[in-house]
Parts: sequence; C-alpha cells; structure tokens
Amino acid sequence: MVTLRTIAALSARVTGKTIWTFVCVETEDGRRGWGEATLQDESDAVHREVARLRPALLGITLTTESEINKIVGTCGLAPPQAAAISALDQAVADVVAQSSAQSLACVLGPAPRDAVRLYANINRGTRDRSPAGFAERALETKRRGFDAVKIAPFDEVRPGDTTSAGTIDPGLERIAAVRAALGPETRLLVDCHWRLTEASSCDVLREVEPLKLYWFECPLAEKPDNFDALRRVRARANSGGVLLAGCEMMTGLDGFRTFMEAGVYDVIMPDVKYAGGLRELLRIGESAARLGIACSPHNPSGPIAHAHSLHLSAHLPSCPFLEYQYEESPLFFDFVTGSLPDPRSGNSALPKGAGLGIGLGGAALRSRLIAIGGMDDPGIVIP
Repeated sequence: MVTLRTIAALSARVTGKTIWTFVCVETEDGRRGWGEATLQDESDAVHREVARLRPALLGITLTTESEINKIVGTCGLAPPQAAAISALDQAVADVVAQSSAQSLACVLGPAPRDAVRLYANINRGTRDRSPAGFAERALETKRRGFDAVKIAPFDEVRPGDTTSAGTIDPGLERIAAVRAALGPETRLLVDCHWRLTEASSCDVLREVEPLKLYWFECPLAEKPDNFDALRRVRARANSGGVLLAGCEMMTGLDGFRTFMEAGVYDVIMPDVKYAGGLRELLRIGESAARLGIACSPHNPSGPIAHAHSLHLSAHLPSCPFLEYQYEESPLFFDFVTGSLPDPRSGNSALPKGAGLGIGLGGAALRSRLIAIGGMDDPGIVIP
C-alpha cells in the first residue's frame, strides 16, 4: 500500500515536432513512479487534466488492486482526459509494484512472457522523405534484426482527400521502394493516418497487392458512420492477404468493444497512454482474443510508455508484436535512469527490478523541460 504526497506533469521538447509528456507521483515514504501521457499538440491540456485530478488522489491509500479510472471516473472521449488518467494509472501501478518488491509484469498477472517481439516504426525518424530515404531507413532496421517495419508514406494526402493519383502516387512510390529494399520476407506495415477515403483505400490496396503488405492501418476516420465502409475495405484487404488495423486513439473497453463487435478490424491497437489504465488495456486485449482479433499495442512515443507497454504485452494473449518508434531521437535512452533493455534488435526483454524497472532523470531531461501554459505543478526535483 502507498499514499501519494506529490503528483506532477512534466513535458520535454524532443524534436521540432515532438514533445513527450510524463506524469510523476511521489509517495509519503519517498518512492517515485512514472507514467507517460504524450499527446500530439495537447501537452497543455494534459497538464490541466493532471492538475484537475490531483486533489482526488493525494492522501488516499492505494494498493495493487487500485485503478485510477475507478477512483476519478471513466476516461470518456476527450483525449487529454484519457491521457491524464492513463498516465496516472501507470505511475501509481509503478510505485505500488515497487512497494511490493515485484516487477510490474508480475503484479499485473501470473507467468508473463520474459521477452516481447517488436516492429520498427521508422516514420518520425526518417528525415529524408524520398523513396530512397525510406528504403535506406527500412534496410537499416532489417540489418539490426527487425523482421517487421512500419511506414506512414502518404505525406501529400490530407484527411478525406478525394483528389486523383497526384497525391497518392508519392506514397505508392515509397511503399514500393521499401519493399524492394527489404525483400519479400520482412513484414511491411503501412499506416495511413486516417487520410484516405473508401475509394482511395481500395485503389491503394489494388496497387500494392503485388508488394504483399502485412497490414494496412487507419485508412478512414474511425466513427460509426464509417463502419460499413471499413468492413468493405477490410474485405478488400483480406482478399489480398492483408490485415486491417486501427483503434490507436480509442479509450476504454466499451469504446473498443463497439469496433470489435462491428467487425471492422483484424488488429486493434490500444495505446497505454490513452486506453484508460493498465488493467483496462489488459481487459481490451482479452476481449479481442475472445473475438479472434489480434491486439498489438500502439507505442510510438517515449521510454516510459515503451516500458509500460513491454510489461503489458508480456500478458496479452493475441499480441503478434509491439510497436517501437525506431530512433526518432537518442533522448529515448538519454532521459532514462535504470536499465532499459535495448529494443533496437527487434526483440526486447522486460525491464528488471521492482515496479516499472526504469525512471527518468539526468541533465538531458533537465535541459529539455519546457514550461506549459504557465501552470505551476508541485515541485518534482529531477535528479
């Protein structure tokens, strides 16, 4: 059991387009636990949500059975609220596991796997966006040992774009170049970032059918009005041996259940930063397995989300692999205290030690911290 004395949100500038947001909790007996709430372009809203939720959590006793979403309420549909609740749940689970001298994976359930397979998401780390630039990065991951690579090739396409091939063709060229570099055996995953229409999705799937994609991710906006279209896109993908994947921003088991029961995806992608808590994500994964749907967590951000995702993935019954944001920044490692297993070979052991197994600190983190919206979080001293 633990009692929290301090809760704070911290954000750090990682690249020109990336800010990582973390939540830290400290207990009355001096332990510190970490969660991650990174949400593109909404760091200030996440900080506000953490500040709003703080009074409900300070001074109460928490155990290995505590779930933050059941204390402060369900996460609903607002992404900043979902991110704050999810990160607080991560941080509390970390510090409670520390207090019981167990790893987080062991607290979450019996007999976790001792290693997790990874796929390399090369999108954010690929500065040269030409077909050759994508191909070079993909080949680098293959040489490192990854047998699955994901790209987001449709830079020129805006969400719902109904224009002709002019905006689609550059993405097709990138996909072809990556497949040529990787050869036929490495699994190739394509993320569309909800930018396509039903018609353009089917056009792309027809064009790339000879390239044998493994999965096709988030082609359309994820809303009930699109369920019929998504089922048709899934059928078109499956006819060419391709899986349809999505639901990376969904929150809560009920939200995922709507999509799973609608039969729109072969693979769901809950994110530890938004799903509503660690055990909520496990419930989502277990429900997916019962319905014959794979569960591969979305994980394109910082080291704390990565470590939590490793502990979770060790329990998921239908998890083919976990996403790893391949070398967007060396700060992924520079911010870490403790020992984070090296993920750059396509396979990762679980972090060792009590709780999450890692924390944050050091000069690199201190130099990258940024002020968010003038909000004054309670002081957390970064070692």
